[in-house]
Amino acid sequence: MAEKIKLGISSCLLGNDVRYDGSSSRDTFLIDTLGHYVSYIPVCPEVECGLGIPREPVRLVGDPDTPRMVTTRTGIDHTERMLSWARKRVIELEQENLCGFIFKKNSPSSGMERVKVYGDKGFPVKKGVGMFARAFMEHFPLLPVEEDGRLCDMHLRDNFIERIFALKRWRDLLDLGMKRAHIVDFHTAHKLLFLSHSTKHYQTMGRLVAHAKDIPLKELYSQYEVLFLEALKIMATRTKHVNVLQHMMGYFKKDLTADEKKELLEVIESYGKEYLPLIVPITLINHYVRKYDQPYLKGQFYLNPHPLELQIRNHV
Repeated sequence: MAEKIKLGISSCLLGNDVRYDGSSSRDTFLIDTLGHYVSYIPVCPEVECGLGIPREPVRLVGDPDTPRMVTTRTGIDHTERMLSWARKRVIELEQENLCGFIFKKNSPSSGMERVKVYGDKGFPVKKGVGMFARAFMEHFPLLPVEEDGRLCDMHLRDNFIERIFALKRWRDLLDLGMKRAHIVDFHTAHKLLFLSHSTKHYQTMGRLVAHAKDIPLKELYSQYEVLFLEALKIMATRTKHVNVLQHMMGYFKKDLTADEKKELLEVIESYGKEYLPLIVPITLINHYVRKYDQPYLKGQFYLNPHPLELQIRNHV
C-alpha cells in the first residue's frame, strides 16, 4: 500500500498521559507492531471536551441506553458538554477518511461495550457504551471498530485487522475512479475472503456484480460497499475456513500428486480439529500456488489478507 492505513485511536493507548490521573495505557502491540502499517489519529474525549489533567474521574449513571456522565465524588454532570463535543468531533473525523477506530475498554467516554453504568442504589451493571464511542459508531455504523481489551483475543484481532486492510484496498480502488471493471476485479480478488465470513453475502455480492451493467455506477458502488463491510463484520469460523480450504483444493485437481492431495487433506483436517493453526494449511496452499502457478488463487487476498509479520494466523 502506498500510504499507511489511517485509524482513530484513544489517545492514552499511544502512551499519551491523558487519563484522569495523568497516566497512560500504552499498548505495545498497537504502537510497535501494528503501528508499522497504521497512521493513528489520537482522540481523548475527556481532555478534548475541556476536562483537565489530572481531573476528577467520571462515570456513567442512570439508564444504560441514555446514561449521564457525572464526576464520581462531587456529582458534576458533564453529559451535555461531552455530547455536544462528540457530535462535532465525529463530523470533523469525516475528513480523516478513517478505516476504523480502536477504543479504550471500560472508559465512560470511549468504551465500546460492557461499560459500567451505576444505578440509583450505586450498583453498576456492565451494559453501557462510552459516550464518544456511541456517537462514533452511530455516525460511522459500518466502519471497523474494536477496543484494546478485545484485541487480546486473537480471533477478534484477526477479524479487525483483516477488515481494516480490506477497507484500505477498497478506498485505494475508489481513488482510481468508479469503473465497473474495477469493482469486478476487486470482487474477484476477495471472493474467498468473503466466503470465509458469510456465504449469504458472498452469494448476494456475486449476483450484484453479475448484473453490474444493469445498475447505475454510483448505486452499484454504494450497494457493494455496504455488502462488503457487512460481510467482513461477520466473524470467520474454523468451519468456514475449512470450507474455503477445501474449495481451494479443487483448483489443483489436475496438478497435485496423490501424496500431495493426501498431505493437504490431512493438514486441513488437522486444522479443523484444532490441532494446527490456520497458517499451516495456508502456507501449504501458497506453496502449491507457486509450484503449479495457479492463476486464480494467485490473486486471492484470502491467502494473504494482511502482512505475515503480524503473525495473526499463527494463533487462529
